[in-house]
Amino acid sequence: MECSVVIRSLNEADRLRLTLTSIACQTRAPEVVVVDDGSTDHTAQVVEAFRDRLRLTAVRHTSPQGRSAAANAGARAARGDILIVLDGDTLMHPACVERHIAAHQANPSLLGRGETRHIRSTRFLRDPESATPRAGEEARLEAMSPAEREKLKVTRRQIEEDFAGIDRRATPGIYPGIGPRALYELEIDALANHPDCTMLWAAASGSNFSVAREAFLASGGYDAEIDINEHRELALRLCEAGGRMGLVEGAKTYHLTHRSGWRDPLAETGWEAVFYRRHPSLAVKLLCVFWASLSKTGEIPAKARITSFAELERFARGDSGIDFDAVRRLIPGLPELDAIQ
Repeated sequence: MECSVVIRSLNEADRLRLTLTSIACQTRAPEVVVVDDGSTDHTAQVVEAFRDRLRLTAVRHTSPQGRSAAANAGARAARGDILIVLDGDTLMHPACVERHIAAHQANPSLLGRGETRHIRSTRFLRDPESATPRAGEEARLEAMSPAEREKLKVTRRQIEEDFAGIDRRATPGIYPGIGPRALYELEIDALANHPDCTMLWAAASGSNFSVAREAFLASGGYDAEIDINEHRELALRLCEAGGRMGLVEGAKTYHLTHRSGWRDPLAETGWEAVFYRRHPSLAVKLLCVFWASLSKTGEIPAKARITSFAELERFARGDSGIDFDAVRRLIPGLPELDAIQ
C-alpha cells in the first residue's frame, strides 16, 4: 500500500521547509504533493530544493483557491492508495506515515484521525528556524535575551537528529488554549473508546487526516464552498458512504502555531449555512452549541450544554424536548439555519 501526503500551503515558505524536512525523515517514504495555493513568497524555491530528497509533485495555483480546492487539486494529482492531508506549517513525527498505512491495511474503510499537537513557541515567528519575527512582532523578540530567542527555534537539524526534543515541547491540540485542548481530549477519547458513536465524523481533523484515495475522489472531495470545518463535512459524507472514523495512535503531527490567522467557527459562521444546506439535520445545528459549551460562549442553560460526544449523540436524536433553535439564539452571531433555503 502506497501513501501520498497532500500539503496545501500559502505564503509559509519557511515553515514549509521544516514540514518537508520532517517528511523526508519518515520511516516509510510517501509520495508528496505540494499545492502552492497562490503564494507570493519563496514557496516555489523551497519546493524545488526538495526534489532530490522526496518523490515530489508540485501543483501551483496562480491565485489562492482556498483550503478545500487546494486539497482537492492535490488529491487529483496524487497516486497513492491512501491520502494524508497536511498543512504547510505542520511537522510529521517520523513514524506518522507508517502508522497511517498500517491502520488502513487493518481497516480499508478507515477515515484516520492522527494525534495532533502544537508548538506554541513559534507563534510570533515568520521563520522558526532563524527565529525571525513576524511583521509587528520585532519589538517582542528584541526584548528577549539571545538564550530566550534560541529556545524558540525549530530547526532542520532538530527534526533530523532530535525529534524527541520537538515532541517534548509539544502540547495536545491543534491550537493553544483551554478550549482547543478540551475539544481535542474529547475527540481523542471518543475515537479511542467509543467506536460506535454516530457523531465521530465531528472528530475529524483538518490536518493529519487520512482516507483511501478512491473514496476521497468518489465523494467529490472537500466542498469548495467551505473552508472552515470542511474536514467535518467531508467526514460526514464519507461516513454516510460506509467509512469509519478511527484514531491512528502514534501518528503525530505538530502545528507550528501563529499568533494571527486562526479562524474561529463561532465567529466566522458562513461555513455553517453551507454545511446545513448540504446536511439539514439537528446534528449539524448542535456543532456550534457543543463548541460554545466548551468555550463558555453565550448563556447556554445547564440542561442544554454539550460537554461530551455521548451528550452530542444523545441530543442529536432529537428527543430531549430542548428547543435548540432557542439555545442557538443565545450564542452571538449564529444564523437561523431553518430559514436557509
